[in-house]
Amino acid sequence: METLVKHDDRRVRTTKVSRKNQVTLPVAALRAAQVAPGDVLRVEVEAPGVFRLVRQSNDPWWELFEETVGIGGITTREELEEMRDEWER
Repeated sequence: METLVKHDDRRVRTTKVSRKNQVTLPVAALRAAQVAPGDVLRVEVEAPGVFRLVRQSNDPWWELFEETVGIGGITTREELEEMRDEWER
């Protein structure tokens, strides 16, 4: 699934890899992905020349959920939160 990022001037946004292997991500793309300063991103290689950035969660319960999604019928974060509340009772 591809999300298009709207720009005021409709130009294609690009970034260049620096000598230190750093890139700057366009603000519009960060806003569209709801990524904020301080978020930790995991880098996944999809194919040669194609990367995927995924925001890491600081919640160990959420990380466990992502690893086991679909097991036991849990498919959403809300369902995980409900089960977590039951465990804590």
